[in-house]
Amino acid sequence: MSLEQVSVKKLFLLTCGGMAASMLAICAILFAMTGQLWMLMAGILLTVCALIWLFLLMLFFSKRLSAFAGELCRAMDQMISGSKEPVRAADSETLFSRISCRLLRLYGIMQENRRKVDAQRQELQMLVSDISHQVKTPVSNLKMVTDTLLAKSVTEEERREFLLGIQNQTDKLDFLFQALVKTSRLETGTIRLEKKEAPLIDTLALACSGIVYAAEKKNISVTVDCPDDLRLSHDNKWTAEAMFNLLDNAVKYTPAKGAIHVSVEQWEMYVKLDVSDTGKGIPERNQAAVFRRFYREEDVHDGQGVGIGLYLTREIVTKQGGYMKVISEVGKGSTFSVFLPNR
Repeated sequence: MSLEQVSVKKLFLLTCGGMAASMLAICAILFAMTGQLWMLMAGILLTVCALIWLFLLMLFFSKRLSAFAGELCRAMDQMISGSKEPVRAADSETLFSRISCRLLRLYGIMQENRRKVDAQRQELQMLVSDISHQVKTPVSNLKMVTDTLLAKSVTEEERREFLLGIQNQTDKLDFLFQALVKTSRLETGTIRLEKKEAPLIDTLALACSGIVYAAEKKNISVTVDCPDDLRLSHDNKWTAEAMFNLLDNAVKYTPAKGAIHVSVEQWEMYVKLDVSDTGKGIPERNQAAVFRRFYREEDVHDGQGVGIGLYLTREIVTKQGGYMKVISEVGKGSTFSVFLPNR
C-alpha cells in the first residue's frame, strides 16, 4: 500500500504507536543499563505526555483540515454554480490562500469560457434563424411553381417562364449555401489564408473577370487604376473573392450606363483599395449595418443577393490584418475602402 492510500487517521495512529514503542524501548534500554527505576518511570511519564500533546495536535489539525476542506468545497460549489466569485483568503501565507489564488484564476477562465459558449450559442441561434428566413422565400416560390405545374396544364411559353423562375430560385439557394460554406470555413479556421507577395493588379484582374458580363449587360463602365509594379503580401485567391463581392454589389446596385472605378493607393502602413460606384447609395443610418451577416436594406429585399457578401468580404480582410470602411451618399453612389497591411 502506497503512502497516498493511507488515511490521515491511520497515519496518525501509526505515528503515535511508533513513537511510543521507540520511547519505551529507549527507556527499557536505559533502565537495563543503569538499573535505576526512576529513569524507567520518567521515560514512561514523558511518553504519556508526548502522546497527550500529540493527541491534542491531532484534534487541532483535524479541525483545521475540516475547516479547510469546507472552505475549499464552498469555493468549488460557487465556481460550479457560477453564483459568485470565490472569496479570496485574507492571509496570503496559508495553504488555502495559495489554493484560493489558483481557484480564482480557474474561476476567471471558467467564466470566460462560459461567456464564449453563451455567445456562440446565441450566434448559432441567430444564424439558424437567419438561414431559415433566407431559405423560406426560395423554397416557398419553388413549391408554388411546382404545385402550379402539377395542378394544371400550361402553355409552352408559361412552362418556360416557370422553369426560368425555378432556375432563378435554385441559383439563389446555391449561392446562399456556397457563401455559408465559405464563411463557416473562414470562421472556424478550416481554411487558413496564406499571404504571399504577388502583384496586386493580378488579384484585381481576377476579381474583375467575374463581373465583366454583368457589367456589359447593364452597359456599366469599369475602370481600374493600379500600378503594375505594386506587389503586396496577401492571399491572392481570397482577396480576389473579397474584391469580387464589392464589385458584384456595385454592379447590382448601379443603374444602367453607370460607372464603377477601382483605385489603389500605397500608404506608409497600408495599401488602400477603393471600389466606387454611381449607384443608389446607402443612408448614413444603415452604413454600419451593411457588414452584418444577412443584412439587406428594405428597398432591395426583392433584388438579387442574400446579404452575406459584405460580411464575407470583411472576414477575409480582417483575417489578413486589414480593415474596411464605407463612404456613401444617397443618390450619388458609394465607395467601399479596403485597407491591407504592407507587411
